Amino acid sequence: MVFPPLATIAILFFIFGFITWLNGPLITFVRLAFSLDDVNAFLVPMVFYFSYFFLALPSAAILRRTGMKKGMALGFSVMAAGAMMFGHFTTQRYYAGALTGLFVIGSGLAILPTAANPYAAIIGPISGAARRIALMGICNKFAGFLAPIVFGAIALRGLDDFDGRVKASVGAEREALLDRFAAQVYWPYMAMAVLLLIMAAWILYSRLPDIAPEEANAAKADDGEKFAPGRYPHLWLGVAALFLYVGVEVLAGDAIGVYGDGFGLPLDQTRLFTSWTLFAMLAGYGAGVLITPRFVSQQSYLALSGAAGAALCLLAYVTQGYLSVVMIAALGFANAMMWPAIFPLAIAGLGRHTHRGSAYLIMAIAGGALMPWWFALLKQYISFQLAWLVLALPSYAFIAYYGLHGYRAGQERP
Repeated sequence: MVFPPLATIAILFFIFGFITWLNGPLITFVRLAFSLDDVNAFLVPMVFYFSYFFLALPSAAILRRTGMKKGMALGFSVMAAGAMMFGHFTTQRYYAGALTGLFVIGSGLAILPTAANPYAAIIGPISGAARRIALMGICNKFAGFLAPIVFGAIALRGLDDFDGRVKASVGAEREALLDRFAAQVYWPYMAMAVLLLIMAAWILYSRLPDIAPEEANAAKADDGEKFAPGRYPHLWLGVAALFLYVGVEVLAGDAIGVYGDGFGLPLDQTRLFTSWTLFAMLAGYGAGVLITPRFVSQQSYLALSGAAGAALCLLAYVTQGYLSVVMIAALGFANAMMWPAIFPLAIAGLGRHTHRGSAYLIMAIAGGALMPWWFALLKQYISFQLAWLVLALPSYAFIAYYGLHGYRAGQERP
């Protein structure tokens, strides 16, 4: 039966969704706690998402050796270590150490989606994979919707007042104020570490079955040959599409607060803008679950999503203030079904190479490391709205291309 293992995977998506989407409010947090400019504050998503790039292929090797269950348990344990590091070093206001903790958390997360995404994709018919991954995405993005609200209530209360007090203080008084502010994340991250260790034990002793990808996703790759990159152009175009998708998704989720700040909107409001984007993504996932694949194929929905994203970018550019921010938040709706569609289209037919193909796709999450940082750099030289448009518009255009034609490259499909 498909439902029990999917229910377990859904819980996993909720947990690492909550942790992933803390990055948006964390950018605001570290900018204040460590007295950083935007470029250095955006090192938060950079180190977090770069961990996927460096750990994805090792993760695939680990999963081949340990199996999915033990590998996921290991991933949660690594995340727990990273949470402890982040809580400790942030309290000490040692930024390099805090970034290292985030890198370790991301390293643990690199193992989880390398296992969980192909698991959800191949546990049933590949034609319905986007729908199953979308259901997992609802859990992930609902957690992401909650994360900024919960973190904001714990560590970002009264930001406007706090920012004013910091600017008005000097010397030891200012340092003491910042120390108290930074220390607010210590116990929440220690509690998170304990929860992650509990999750590791639960997964290890659960009845979640191990699935052999080579049996569930068999096709032309099952001819005994080694992995030949030139044989799978649809995979590499999928990697590019996923790189751009994660880039624009993180841009819309994590950088929307900085985008709103560009209009001079209050910090107490901009800290919640990530939740706006995640709410729109939840709505997008709901629509995707209802529509695909019953009424629209996952590839057609992907093409439509790319076109919608491009249109919203243009609308954001020609509007101002809250209306422009709403256009950026609405990108969450356009982004919602991109991962669920790209991932199964890219791994289709990889057979015994599914783990490796999945690892390359997970490496593409590095788009989330680079796109927000490029935005922070570009807006130093051009307007923040134009910087957003320059990065996002071509990305959505390529994603639309992949849904229309790119997914068929090298594939014998009708």
